[in-house]
Amino acid sequence: MNNFTKRLIFGILYVAIIVFATMVNAKIFFFIFLGFLLFCIYEFKKLKKIKSNLPYILGIVTYYFSSISNTTNVDFISLKRILFALSIFLLFIPFITTLFSKKNIRKELSDTILLFVYIIIPFTLLLQVAEINTTSPFNGKIVLGIFILIWTNDTFAYLVGRKIGKTKLFERISPKKTIEGFIGGAIFSMIFSYILAIYFTKLSFFNWLIIAVIVSVFGTIGDLIESMFKREANLKDSSNLIPGHGGFLDRLDSFIFAIPFIFIYILLIS
Repeated sequence: MNNFTKRLIFGILYVAIIVFATMVNAKIFFFIFLGFLLFCIYEFKKLKKIKSNLPYILGIVTYYFSSISNTTNVDFISLKRILFALSIFLLFIPFITTLFSKKNIRKELSDTILLFVYIIIPFTLLLQVAEINTTSPFNGKIVLGIFILIWTNDTFAYLVGRKIGKTKLFERISPKKTIEGFIGGAIFSMIFSYILAIYFTKLSFFNWLIIAVIVSVFGTIGDLIESMFKREANLKDSSNLIPGHGGFLDRLDSFIFAIPFIFIYILLIS
């Protein structure tokens, strides 16, 4: 199987999984994106050479407390506060262990905190965007719309950049990215936001348009940041878990970085 065929097959499979996760129900969404979260943690640990398995515990605990429904018979606010406190406590355990360590592990500490902010927090905010922990209906379509905008932006940024791109966007990190490509990706994303507003009516065209701008700007920054991490680790891909595409971080880097800003925007308009 040549690389193009492999890339095509696994690309279609990846898109199908995203569509399935966002269109069925909240439980399917929760577990599929939990899997994505754990794969991303694994790859980031590999990039940063983090030996501790604490990030997995941090990820699962924080992700879970963000998904607890307020329709349960327990005191929701108290339980959520307890779980949040537990996740913060776990985050600070490594600082205590440095007292008893014979070697300097400050770099691993800082990388673990970076992982928490860069990967775990966006995935927990993703659950809020999909409204999994509220009494509102599951809104997986919003998440699917965000993915469509990211795929549109990436595709047209590549095509426009390849056709007319001359001015480097950030040559030190990503020599192939151009300002012309970035503008092209942003324009087509904004065009697609109109189509999304027709089919995904939870948000208005204006709101989808703003999300398209957020995706273009912060998704591109997220792509550049992950490229920086890979350059520092001297790796081409974050892993080979998705044949022909690299790793989950390679596929989700734009999405991960854009989600917190999309969450803030949705919070402001709610």
